[in-house]
Amino acid sequence: MTRAKKVVLAYSGGVDTSVCIPYLKQEWGVEEVIALAADLGQGDELEPVREKALKSGASESIVADVKLSFVKDYAFRAIQANALYENRYPLGTSLARPLIAKVLVETAEKYGADAIAHGCTGKGNDQVRFDVSVAALNPNLKILAPAREWGMSREETIAYGEKFGIPSPVKKSSPYSIDRNLLGRSIEAGILEDPSTEPPEEIYVMTKAIANTPNEPEYIEIGFNRGIPTTLNGESKNPVDLIEQLNTVVGNHGVGRIDMIENRLVGIKSREIYESPAMCVLIQAHRDLESLTLTADVTHYKRGIEETYSQIVYNGLWYNPLKTALDAFIQETQERVSGTVRVKLFKGNAFIVGRRSEHSLYSPDLATYGAEDKFDHRAAEGFIYVWGLPTRIWANQGRS
Repeated sequence: MTRAKKVVLAYSGGVDTSVCIPYLKQEWGVEEVIALAADLGQGDELEPVREKALKSGASESIVADVKLSFVKDYAFRAIQANALYENRYPLGTSLARPLIAKVLVETAEKYGADAIAHGCTGKGNDQVRFDVSVAALNPNLKILAPAREWGMSREETIAYGEKFGIPSPVKKSSPYSIDRNLLGRSIEAGILEDPSTEPPEEIYVMTKAIANTPNEPEYIEIGFNRGIPTTLNGESKNPVDLIEQLNTVVGNHGVGRIDMIENRLVGIKSREIYESPAMCVLIQAHRDLESLTLTADVTHYKRGIEETYSQIVYNGLWYNPLKTALDAFIQETQERVSGTVRVKLFKGNAFIVGRRSEHSLYSPDLATYGAEDKFDHRAAEGFIYVWGLPTRIWANQGRS
């Protein structure tokens, strides 16, 4: 039975998404498949990917350059939120999915398609992110996920594709499943599925091994304007260049590696390896600048918001009303988060060694223990009496 006539497929050029093209047409009666590849700064030449989609049977193949939007509209918001899933993962892959979904929906509306398709399986997080994001942006579009339903093993999938002229991988050069964009790399599968096994050095590309990092520290200064990074070492940078240069500089010192047991949305624990040099340092520096420019109550309350925010993004709810409401709160907190943070990079570590801001709430006259001290020490006694009053009443009650 025909589920859709014209479909826009999220296309990566891999086996699953390539096989999706003939499968949708032959098995599900789709008349036309439009392939869409999003350029998120993968570092790969996407013209061969575009051509492969056409050879696989797509009626049209599109490459959308969304790098600038990816950084400005998604990564920078996550930095303002200090978004780290389970306090470790800076959400590089998670942030890409709602943007891809947005471009898929826009393309479907432009070409008059009645469905969106993707190559996600039933075990991962991405199926949720795509399905929910598409539904939020255009609930009238059907969502097709052939790989979630076809029940073929990888070998069977490759054999199916070969029947329609899709070449099988000549050689499986790596046993790992890797996703890469401007914000970093995620690596899983192979021997990494044993959580007790140390990751081999060969899996890392963006970060050097500690033994190969410079023997002298390097200092960098990151400038922020309203919580958004804008300068590196005093020079203004466009968003994409800033991320790319930081990835290189920070990764050169072995900073940005993450090895964690992650709780997937579908209920599975997964061993994940991430490389995310720029995002790790940017979030660390941004959080430090907030400690200088936000009041204590806002800082403490925002920390709880950040955990919720990270879970929302990870769980595929970027276009959820709660996410929109939290964005408004976070944007309000960023009005005075402007200044410069100095970072020392050395042997796999990023140390915050200095910070300054025109909106600093740090008062040397109040903080010092020297002769310049202007804090009224005598006022502390009255404060302590009022602060401790409920505790004393409780303690006295217990003695009666």
